[in-house]
Amino acid sequence: MKFAMYYLYILRCADNSLYTGITDNVSRRFKEHQDKKGGRYTRSHPVRKVVYIEKFQTKSQALKRESHIKTWRRQKKIELINKTL
Repeated sequence: MKFAMYYLYILRCADNSLYTGITDNVSRRFKEHQDKKGGRYTRSHPVRKVVYIEKFQTKSQALKRESHIKTWRRQKKIELINKTL
């Protein structure tokens, strides 16, 4: 039995804004965002690069982390991204 891992990801958009989401396949989801089939935000803010990824055992864990990070100000997200570089 195969079980999916879930990933929280942060994308950098063409206008230098950041987008946070979750998925079970980061590369597929990034392509969907590039093809304007992802979230509403990325349809009007073209994505350029995946800048951060966290791995989770369950979708629930990933959703909780996404919700938490989405409350952060931009600077705190940038600090998180920079810690992994």
